[in-house]
Order: sequence, then C-alpha cells, then structure tokens
Amino acid sequence: MKRWLSLFVLLLPGILQAQSSQFHTVPGQARSMVVSKFGIVSTPQFLASQAGAHILEQGGNAIDAAIAANAVMGVVQPYVNGIGGDLFMLYFDAKTGKLYGLNSSGWTPKALTIEALKDQGISSIDPIGVNTIDVPGAVAGWDAMRSRFGTMPFSKLLAPAIYYASNGFPLAERNARYWIAKRLIDQPGYRQTYVLWPNPPQPGDLFRNPALANSLRQIAARGRDAYYNGPMTETMVNFLRSQGGLHTLEDFRDFQPEWVEPVSTTYHGWTIYELPPNGQGIAALSMLNIMEHFPLAQYGHNSVNALHVMIEAKKLAYADMYRYVGDPRFTPIPVQQLISKQLADQRAQLIHMDKASCQVVPSQIETELDKHGNSTIYLSAIDKDGNIVSLIQSNYAGYGTGMVAPGLGFSFQNRGAGFQLTPGLPNSLDGHKRPLHTIIPAFMEKGDIRIGFGIMGGWNQAQAHAQFVSNIVDFHMNVQSALEQPRFTKETFAGCDVMMEETIPADVRAGLAARGHQIQLLEPLSFTVGQGAAVVRDTTRKVNFAAGDPRSDGAAIPQEPATP
Repeated sequence: MKRWLSLFVLLLPGILQAQSSQFHTVPGQARSMVVSKFGIVSTPQFLASQAGAHILEQGGNAIDAAIAANAVMGVVQPYVNGIGGDLFMLYFDAKTGKLYGLNSSGWTPKALTIEALKDQGISSIDPIGVNTIDVPGAVAGWDAMRSRFGTMPFSKLLAPAIYYASNGFPLAERNARYWIAKRLIDQPGYRQTYVLWPNPPQPGDLFRNPALANSLRQIAARGRDAYYNGPMTETMVNFLRSQGGLHTLEDFRDFQPEWVEPVSTTYHGWTIYELPPNGQGIAALSMLNIMEHFPLAQYGHNSVNALHVMIEAKKLAYADMYRYVGDPRFTPIPVQQLISKQLADQRAQLIHMDKASCQVVPSQIETELDKHGNSTIYLSAIDKDGNIVSLIQSNYAGYGTGMVAPGLGFSFQNRGAGFQLTPGLPNSLDGHKRPLHTIIPAFMEKGDIRIGFGIMGGWNQAQAHAQFVSNIVDFHMNVQSALEQPRFTKETFAGCDVMMEETIPADVRAGLAARGHQIQLLEPLSFTVGQGAAVVRDTTRKVNFAAGDPRSDGAAIPQEPATP
C-alpha cells in the first residue's frame, strides 16, 4: 500500500497538470479566455454576444441567450446568416446531463424534383437561382428551442435585433470587408436592401434595415406562424413563384424541425458529439477515428507528420461522407459503420507517411461538390447553471441567393445548390427533401469538463473540428489557444491541393510539399479556415470559460451579476 501511495504522490503533479491544462494560457496565445461564475455568450460579432449576455442578465438561460444572439447576427452579418437560412443545434442540459440535437434544415418544395427540372429543360442547378431556395428552417428552429427549453417570449428575445435593424448600427471592420457581394448586385431586392452607400462601405458606416425590423416584429408577436402560416408566408411564396419557383404555402406551413439523437465517437478518452446526417458531422468523427491510429502528440503540433496525417484522414473521411450521406428520411445511411473504429482501422492503413494520396476511395467519387458555400455563423452560449448551447446557422453562400422578397428585409439561402441531379444517389434532388448540409455544431466531454464548440466555413467545418479537438486532446491547449492556432483546409474532395494559413512554419510547408501536397497559402487568421467559438463548463468548480476566434469581429462576453 505504501508503495502505491508513494507512486501516486509522484504522479499527482502530472495528473493535476493534465486535468487543469484545459485552462492554462499557451505561449503565443493572443487573447485570454473569458472566465466567470456566470453565463457567457461567444459569437462572431460583439453586438450579438452582448445581446445574448444581456438576456442572461435578465434571467434567461442559455437557450434564450442563443436565440437573441442569433437574431442579432442575422441583422449585423446578413452575408452569412439570417432568417432566410437554416439552423442546427446541440443543447446540453446540466440538470439531467443529457445532450439534445436539433435539425432545423429546410426541405425543398414538394414539386421540385429532377423530373420537374428536366421537363423545364434544366440539367444543372443555378447556384443562385430560385431552385436552390429550400424552405428556411431558422425561425422554426428558434421556436422549437424556445418551446422546449427556453424561458422567455419572442417579444423579449428579438428586441435587441429589432432595435439594431430599426435604428441601425455602425459596421465593424470585417463587416465592411465582406458586406458587398458583387456577384449578387442584380439579384431581385439585393441592391435595395444591402447596398446603401454610393461607395464600398467603411468601418463605422451606419446600416439600417427597417424591413427586417418589421419582419422580426411579426415573429415577436405571432411566433413561428408569422413566418410559416401568415401574410409573410404569402409574400414569400408569391415572390418565389414570380422568380420561377415551385414553392407553395403548404411547403412552408407543413415544415417542422426534427429533434435528433447526437452521434459520437471517442478520441483518446474524450467523447466527441456531432449531429447525424443530413449533415457532415460524421466526417469529423470518422476523421478523428483515423487520426487516433497515429501518435500525433509525439509528432508535435502542426508538424509535417501531424499535418500529413490529418490532411490524409480528411480525404478518406470526406470521401465516405460524400458517398453515403443524404436525407435519412429518403435513403438509409450506415451511420454506425461510418463512425466505427473498425472502419477507421481499414482507412488508417491507406495512409502512407511518405506520400500524399491524390486519389481517395471510394473510387466512384468522380466529381466535387460546389465550393461556394462557406457563409455561416457559429455561436455558443453557457449560463450560470452550466447549460450549453452549440448553435450554427447559415445562408450557405454569401447572402445565399441574394434574393429579397419585397418588404421583408432578408435574403433567401441557396442550400439546395448542394443537391445532385443524378437519380438514385443519397443526395439526389427530390421533393420535400433536405440536402447534404455542411453546417455542424459540436460538443465534447471528459470527466468534469464539458465543451460546446464549432467552426464555420462550408466543407471546412468537419476538418476544422478535428483540428480543434486534436489541439485540446493531443496538445493540451485551452479553448482559446485551440481556436487561434493556424489551420489547414481542403475544400475539394479529390487531388493533393490543400490550403493553409501562412503562419504554419515554412519548413513544415516545405516538408509537406516534398510529400506531394500542393499548398496554397492563405493570409494569417484567414476567413477561409473558418471562424469559431467555444464555451467550457468545469462542473467540479462550477466555473465557465469561453473563447472567441480572432478571425472574426466577435467576442466572448460574460453576463454581469445583478447588483442593487
């Protein structure tokens, strides 16, 4: 007994260091984590984070704060999200310890089929055309969240967004940089809604959207019915049909989000959760399963070997995801096989440490998905009780289609651009079907630590999740440092091309190039590798932590305590 006690005493400092390493500042870390006994909201825009924190101060919980923050995001960053888009969420209920998943991705018009397009002589989908506009799911998602777990009425939750839309707000730095989408200038309603200045906007220029304020007021008063079963619905359907769409009032009225069971895998003792298909989340889990076969921690962070393994694992995981994932209501999807350790055993053997693979299996993948859809927001919220929301919301491409119905103030998504027009595939176009989605929230836990996290950016997301998890697990970074680290991204499915931030050392890039990787350099803190956020709950100490990505205008903002 004494021998074991002595050994434990010798090992105790290392054990404590490993447990507490999630909270240590890493050398070179630019920002500190936000730490509080109260709630924290982290979004890509500080006004949205502040709105969510204010809801917490008024007595709301993490669900309430997330809805309020998301609504403000749709006002202040309409080029990446809004009520014309879709929503996915993971919610950790601290009282029960249960994790809930919400899929509020919209479906196509019932009449929109491959045959219907063929009858019109259409053989490919215009990426910003009306046929890419599925029924938007964001408002229905808010309603589902609020009805099941929220505590406040929409009138209170949407008040900050209504204020900013009605009274205006000055553009932040990245706001001004990404605001104008020149390719959408001639889309119906785009110029009138978003281009308010004779010259490109500058930081500090004021933007107002009174039409969006009115739309939000209707939702605040009537809830989801205002959007899916009322005068606003009629306006949307009439507009979409005038553009050649096949949308009907019934397509909107009958739409419902779906509560789903999250799927998970383990990675070196941590459990990582994603949402099941029709999203790409299983690719992150598959990628982690493959990475687990290699000693990344021994290789070193962002070393040649570590990056080589992750890039190769990405190709293999995404190949399977693209081959099998679609809407599970239409096509059986072998989810458990795709995220199994057994499959990862086989896939890991395909990685050659001395050479990049430019062709990946399954071999029947001969085409690439469209690469234009990377405009998304991710936010996370945690309240004083430890409830966590991990939420992602998107228009798909910037402003989606850029189409704005008269008087409504928001653009419609183009999520349907991801469908395939070849019959019989998991992601083939069909009526009332949801496309293969890129947007994914995530959650991870081990022992007394819970982390809600996500990183936006089209097909960047699953691979960015895997890199974030590796930073936490393999290299013992805290969440802020894990977000700040240079990342790679590969938007294509085949080939040896890969993009990475130029802050990855030159000698490492040279080593990767020697193995056949064709590297395209990105600026430091590039939008291309996504913007993320994370919140952490230490359940033993009942302390919350949060991180914000320096690639955004965002911030993690804590709730202030009530004072006399």
